[in-house]
Amino acid sequence: MAVVLTVGPAGDRERCQRRTHRRGDEAARPRGKPAPVSECQLVRRQSTTRPVRAFGGVGRGSQSVDVLLIMAENPPPLDAASLLNVDLSLLPPLVNGDGTQVILVQVNPGETFTIRREDGQLQCITGPAQVPMVSPNGSVPPIYVPPGYVSQVIEENGVRRVLVLPQQPEFHPGSHPPMHPHPYMPAFLHPPVLPHPQHQMYSPGPGDVATQYVPQHHPPHSYADQESHPSHWRSNFIHRDERTSKAYDRLQKKLKDRQANGPKDKISSPPSSPHKCHLVSPNSEQNEESTHGTSTGMVKNKQDGKMQGTPHIDTEMFDEDTDTKGLEAFLSSVSKPVVSDIQARTVVLTWAPPSTTINDDADSSVLPKPCSYEAAISNSGKDKFKVAYTGKEVNITLQDLKPATDYQARVQAVCNLIRGAPSEPESFTTLCSEPDTPMSPRIINKTKHSLNLQWKATCDNGSKVTSYTLEWDEGKGSNEFSQCYSGLQKQFKVTKLSPATGYRFKLAARNDLGMSGFSEEVLFYTTGSVPPTPASPQLVKAGVTWLSIRWSKPSGTLSDEGICYILEMEDETSGYGFKPKYDGEDLACTIKNLRRSSTYKFRVIAYNSEGKSSPGEVMEFTTCPDIPGSPTKPSVKGKIHAHNLKIIWDPPKDNGGSTITKYVVEISEGANGNKWDMVYNGATREHVCDHLNPGCIYQLRVYCISEGGQSPVSETLQVQTPAVPPGPCQPPRLVGKPRAREIQLRWGHPPMIGGSQVINYRLEMSASDLNDPKEVYEGPDMECTVSSLLPGRMYGFRLQAANKAGYGPYSEKYEISTAAGCPDQCKPPQVACKTATCVQISWTTPAGNGADVTEYRLEWGAVEGVMQICYCGSGLNYEVKGLLPATTYFCRVQALNVAGAGPFSDVVLCMTPASVPAAVSFLQVVDEDQLDMPLDSLSTCLAIRWEEPRDHGSEITSYSLDFGDRQPIMVDRSTSHVMQNLQPDTTYRIRVQAVNSIGPGPFSHTIKAKTKPLPPEPPRLECVAFSHQTLKLKWGEGTAKALASDAMQYVLQMEDKNGRYSTLYRGPCHTYKVQRLSESASYRFKIQACNEAGEGPFSEVYTFTTTKSPPPPLKAPRLEQLKENVCDLTWEALPVMKGDPVVYSVQAMVGKDSEFKQIYKGPETTFQVSNLQLNCEYRFRVCAIRQCRDIQGFHDLMGPYSATVILYSQRNETPASNSKDTTEVTTTAQTLSDEQCAALILALFAIVSILIAFIVQYFVIK
Repeated sequence: MAVVLTVGPAGDRERCQRRTHRRGDEAARPRGKPAPVSECQLVRRQSTTRPVRAFGGVGRGSQSVDVLLIMAENPPPLDAASLLNVDLSLLPPLVNGDGTQVILVQVNPGETFTIRREDGQLQCITGPAQVPMVSPNGSVPPIYVPPGYVSQVIEENGVRRVLVLPQQPEFHPGSHPPMHPHPYMPAFLHPPVLPHPQHQMYSPGPGDVATQYVPQHHPPHSYADQESHPSHWRSNFIHRDERTSKAYDRLQKKLKDRQANGPKDKISSPPSSPHKCHLVSPNSEQNEESTHGTSTGMVKNKQDGKMQGTPHIDTEMFDEDTDTKGLEAFLSSVSKPVVSDIQARTVVLTWAPPSTTINDDADSSVLPKPCSYEAAISNSGKDKFKVAYTGKEVNITLQDLKPATDYQARVQAVCNLIRGAPSEPESFTTLCSEPDTPMSPRIINKTKHSLNLQWKATCDNGSKVTSYTLEWDEGKGSNEFSQCYSGLQKQFKVTKLSPATGYRFKLAARNDLGMSGFSEEVLFYTTGSVPPTPASPQLVKAGVTWLSIRWSKPSGTLSDEGICYILEMEDETSGYGFKPKYDGEDLACTIKNLRRSSTYKFRVIAYNSEGKSSPGEVMEFTTCPDIPGSPTKPSVKGKIHAHNLKIIWDPPKDNGGSTITKYVVEISEGANGNKWDMVYNGATREHVCDHLNPGCIYQLRVYCISEGGQSPVSETLQVQTPAVPPGPCQPPRLVGKPRAREIQLRWGHPPMIGGSQVINYRLEMSASDLNDPKEVYEGPDMECTVSSLLPGRMYGFRLQAANKAGYGPYSEKYEISTAAGCPDQCKPPQVACKTATCVQISWTTPAGNGADVTEYRLEWGAVEGVMQICYCGSGLNYEVKGLLPATTYFCRVQALNVAGAGPFSDVVLCMTPASVPAAVSFLQVVDEDQLDMPLDSLSTCLAIRWEEPRDHGSEITSYSLDFGDRQPIMVDRSTSHVMQNLQPDTTYRIRVQAVNSIGPGPFSHTIKAKTKPLPPEPPRLECVAFSHQTLKLKWGEGTAKALASDAMQYVLQMEDKNGRYSTLYRGPCHTYKVQRLSESASYRFKIQACNEAGEGPFSEVYTFTTTKSPPPPLKAPRLEQLKENVCDLTWEALPVMKGDPVVYSVQAMVGKDSEFKQIYKGPETTFQVSNLQLNCEYRFRVCAIRQCRDIQGFHDLMGPYSATVILYSQRNETPASNSKDTTEVTTTAQTLSDEQCAALILALFAIVSILIAFIVQYFVIK
C-alpha cells in the first residue's frame, strides 16, 4: 500500500492522499475482500523550499510527501508498535487562492482504508473514496511502524517519501547510493512525468517509477534519533479499550482466513512486489532495517529555493499527546450501561464512572477528573447511534421510545473536550403498548345517500390490531359521536344518508393492550342537485371606488349544503359584458377599484358539485361621488369698517363629480386661529361679516359641500378692523376706608377700549362749596390719592379714558364722605384698693371729635414700661383681681371711636397691702450622699429640703411640718430639716407651710417618703466543689446567675498570708469559684450581705482545704518490635510529686471490639510484651499513678491516659522461599497538643480573614 501525503498552505488543516495499489500477488487473498490497512499518523515539520505542484488533485503552490507502506503477511500485535521517527522537511505554509491547507487520503477502487475515529472505534472505508484527514491540534499526527519493519526517507524531483517495508535480509538492491536524512531539494523541478519502466522483481503499476529512482537508505543513518526515545514514553499509546481490541481481533481473523487460502511459505520468502498490501499493527516497538522507496511522480518548481530537513522531535508535543492519550484511556474505561425498569416508551439506564486503574503499567500521572457522559441509543441494528442524554448523572430515564422495538444503548465519557471510547452496547426491547393514533379516513366515493371511506393501517406497537372503530356525528353538527363501524377492514361504506349534507368522522384502533386515541375529525358532504337560481344581490354600502354587495342562499337549499357563488359585474363603458368578480362560499363581497359616481350591473350564479344555476336578476348599483376640491382664498370687497367687512370667493376647480350645494364661511378672532365659528351657510359666493370688534385681527376661510361630502378648507384670509375712541369707564371705587383728610381711589379699564390700548386717564372732583368741577389727576395709572380734604364732607368724582383715537365719554359720578377724627386724651384714672389682691379702677369720657366714643382700653402692669391690656369695653370702671400683696402696679386708659384710638392718659401708680406668705412650691427628700453630716440611721431618719416662698410684704418667722397623724413640727426659718425617731420601712406623707406676722400661709403639695429597712444578716457559706487548684463556694438561696441590678449584694473576702482579709467578689450572685490555689492547702473565708439599707455584719470565718493534684498526662509510649511475637514498650518518667511516689499502669486491647485490660503496674518506665498473636491488632496506652499518703494509709491518684499506640502483626511470604512470618508495626500519629491546635486555628482564621477582606475589596468596593 502506498500512502501519498500532499501538504499545501491551509491554516490548521492538512490533506493526505492514501493510494492503495494492487501488485503482483493479488491472488494471495480472495477477490472482493478488502485488505486491512494500518493506522496512519503523521508528524508535521517546517521547510524552506519553494512552492511546487503536487500530484493527486492538490492545487498549485503546494508540496508533496509520500509515505509508502509495504506491509507483511503476519503483522505483529497491535500494542507492539513503536513511533516512527520520520523527520520530514515539508514546505512552509503558503497562502494562495482561498488560503487553505488540506490533507486527503485517496483510496483506490477495490481497496479498504481503515482509520481510528475520535471515539476510539475503527472505521473501514472502501474505495474509490477521498477521506479528509484533520489532526486535533492542527499538526500532522505521528506515523507508527510495526516491529519487523524498516523505513526509509527518499527524495525525488521535489517529492519526499517515507517507505515502510518488511525487513528482508535477502532483498538488497544495492545499486543505489545511500540517501542522507537531510538532503537539499533541487532549485528547479521538472514537469510531472509518469514513466513505467520494467523492474526485475515486479511489474510497476500506475504511478510507479523505475528502480533507478529508489536509492538505498540504511537504518543507522536514517533513524539515529529514533533510538533515543525510551519505550515507556509511549505507554499511553499502547493501551486500547476493549472494543478496539475486539475490532483488531476480527481483523486478525480475516487475515488468517485469507492466508489459509494462499501459499504457506509467505512468511519466509521475500515479497514479489514492494506494493503488496498486508495488515500492519497500528503501533510498533522498534524498526530494524530500511528498504526501498519509489517515487510516484515528478513536480515542477515555480520559484527558486532549497529545502532542508531538520531531524528533531518536539518533545513538548509528545508530552501533551501522552497526557491526551492517557486521559482517553481513562475515559474509555466507562462501564457498560445496565438496563432496568423497561416500559413501552421509557427505560432506566445506569452505569459506573470510569475506573482510575487502567493497566498495571499505566501512567500514574493520569488521575480521575470530573467528566460528563453521553448516552446514545440505536434502533436500526447498525452503528448509527443518536445521543439521547448529555450530563453528569450516571442514572437516567430515557423517554419517548418506540414500543416493541429493539434498542442498543452505549455510554461515552467526555472530559475537557476529550472523548473516550464508547462502552459496549447493551441491547433491550421495549414493551408492547396500544396502537398509535391512526390517520384520518379519506373518502374514495360519494353519492347522494352514501359515503365510502378508506383508511391506512396504523402502527400496532408490538400487538396486532384487533379492530378499527369508526365514529360519526350522524350529520347533526354537534360534538356527540356514535359508532358506525368496528372491525378489521380498512374501508367502510356509510349508507342511508341525506343529500347535500355534511358528516364528521373520526377513527381509532384497538389491540389486546388497549385502544388508541381518535384521529382528527374530518367533514365529508354527500352529493345533491344543481342549486336553484339565487335571488338578486343587494347593496350593503357604497363608496367612492368600491361597492359592498351581499346575497342570500337560494330558496329550498339546506343550510350545510356545499354551495359556492359567482358574482358577475358589467361595466357598460368597457363593452365586455358580465365578467366574474368573486367566486367562493361567502354571501357577501366588496368590489374595489371602481370609478367614482359610476353605475355598474351585478348578478349572482350559484353552483355546487352537480353544476351551476341560472344567473339571478340583474341589479344596478352606483358608486358615490368624491369630495370636491377646496374653494379659492377669499378676498375683501370694498372698505374695511370698524364693525363689518365684505368678502368674495370662487368655486373649486374639481367638484368631485357632483354639483356644489352650498358654501360655508368660518371666522376666527386673533392671529392664532384656534377657535373657528361659522358665520355663513349658503349657495352664494359673497358675504358681509358684521358685529366685528374695532381694532381686532380676524381670519376667514371657506369650504364647500356637495353630494360627495365636504371639501378641504381654503387658504386663510387675515384682516384687521380700524380702532375707535374707548367707551365710558366704570365709576372709580374707594380703596380701604375714607380718612378725615384724604381719600384713595382706584379704577379699571373701560369695557370698550375701541380696538386700541388706553394710554391716559383723567379724574374730575366736585363738591358743594365748589362752583366748577376740579381736575385732580391725569395720567396712565389706575389709582390716585386725593388729599387736603375736610373731615365729614361729601365729594363727587368721575373718570374719562383716552386711546390713540381720542378721549371717550365720562363715567357716572361717584360720591363719598370723609371720615371723622379720633377722640381726645383721657384724664388719669382713679385707683382704690379693696383687698391685698383686688383693686377698683374708674375713668371719665373725653371729647369725641365728631364721633361718639365706642370703646375704652385699660393697660395694667407691674413695670411702667411693660404694661398689657387688661380690659376693652364701653364701661367707665374695672376691677383687677389676682394681684400680689405689697406690690407696686401701674395703669393708664385710652378712648376709641370710628375714626380710631385717641392718645393714652397719664400713668397712675398704686401699691397693694401686705398678706400671709405664699405656699411652698418646692419640697423634696434629700439623699444621704447630699448631706453634710451623715444620718444616724437611714431606717429611722428622713432629711427633707424646701425653697423659701414669697413673704407677701411680711417677713417669714417659722415653718410648720405635717407628716401624718403626729403633731406638726415647728422649725425656725431654716429651709431643711432631719426627721428622727421614725419607723423602719414605713411610708410618710409630708407637707410644709410658712408663717409670718400676719398668719400661716397655705400648705405645700404633699410628697411621699419611705424609710429604709434594717441591714441584712450574713448568709451561711459552704464549699460545693473542690479540686487541687480550685474551690467553688456557695451561699444563700437563689440561682447561680443574677442581675447586677438586684437589691441584695454580697461581699466575699479571703485571708492572705499576712492574716489580712481582701475582697474576692462583690455582686448579686450566690456562687463563686476560687482558682489558682495550691494543692492540699487550707484557706479562710468570710462573707457579708448588703442592700439599700446598708452593709450588714460579716459572718464567722469558714475554712476549706484543696485536694492533691493528679499526675500530668504522659506522651504516647514508644513501641519497638524485638521478635516476631515480642515487643518492648517505653514511656517517659515523672519526678516524685511532693514526696509521693509515682507508679505507672499499662493497658492493652486486642482487636477493635474488646476492652482495655491492665497488663502492668509498677514504677518501671519500660515493659516487654510477649506471646503476641500473629495477624492481630494490639492497642497500648499508659498513665501515671500518684500514691498519696494520709491518715488511713496509701491511696492511688490516677492521671489521664496517654494516646494509643497500635501494633499490627502480619505474616508475609515471599515468592522466592517460605520465610518466617513477618510482623508489621504501625503506630498512630500522635495527637496535636493544645498549643499546636491553637496555632492551627489561629492560622486558619487569619487565612479566612484575608480571603474575606480580598472579596470585599474586589467585589464590593471596586
